[in-house]
Amino acid sequence: MEKWKRVGFALIVFLVLTVTGCSEAAQEQPEPETSAQASSSNDVSALHWQVHDFSFTDQSGKPFGLKDLKGKIWLADFVFTNCPNVCPPMTANMAKVQDAFKKAGVPIELVSFSVDPEHDQPKVLQTYAEKYDADLSHWHFLTGYSFSQIAKMAKDTFKGPVARQKGPSPDMPVLVTHPTQFYLIDESGTVVRYYNGLQPDLQQMIKDVQALTKK
Repeated sequence: MEKWKRVGFALIVFLVLTVTGCSEAAQEQPEPETSAQASSSNDVSALHWQVHDFSFTDQSGKPFGLKDLKGKIWLADFVFTNCPNVCPPMTANMAKVQDAFKKAGVPIELVSFSVDPEHDQPKVLQTYAEKYDADLSHWHFLTGYSFSQIAKMAKDTFKGPVARQKGPSPDMPVLVTHPTQFYLIDESGTVVRYYNGLQPDLQQMIKDVQALTKK
C-alpha cells in the first residue's frame, strides 16, 4: 500500500510539472526540482510506461526506430526547431547531458522527437543538431511522422499533452505546446524516470543510469 501511495504521489507531481511548451500562452516555466524532489518524485518505473515500437526518420534521412535502441538506456525529449522559448535551453541542456555522460564514461543514447514534423525535415534537424554540437552517433533527432502520430505517442507513452496553434508570423506559422521533461528509458523500453529539462540535475541523472546498468 505504501508503495502505491508513493507511485500516486509521483504521478500527481509529474502531471503538475509536465505541461509547458513553446506557445505565447505558455511562458511560465515549471519550478525547478530540488535534488530531494528529484530522488523522491520522478521515479515512474512502477507505472509501466512502455515505449511502443516505432520507426521514424533521423536527421540524416535514414530510418531510426525502437529496434535501434534495443538493449540500450536512452533519454528522450520533445522539441521543435522554430520554438521561440523553451526548446533552445532544453536542447542546450541536452548537450550538457551529452558532454557530462561522455566525461563520466557512462553510455547513453539521446533521442529528440520533433513536434513540428512538417517543418522539421531531416536537413532542418541536421542544421539544428550542428548548432548544439550534437554527437550524432549517439544523439538522434527524429521526424518522418504526422503531428497526430507524435501527439499520440507523447500522450500515450510519456503522459504529456502536445497541442499546436497558429503562429505569430509567416516565419513562425506554428507554435506547439509540449512537455519540457527529459525521460529516462531503460533497456527494455520502459520509462523509469523523468527530469526537469530546463534545469536537469546532471549528477543525479548519471547516478540513475549507473544504477540501471548494475541491475
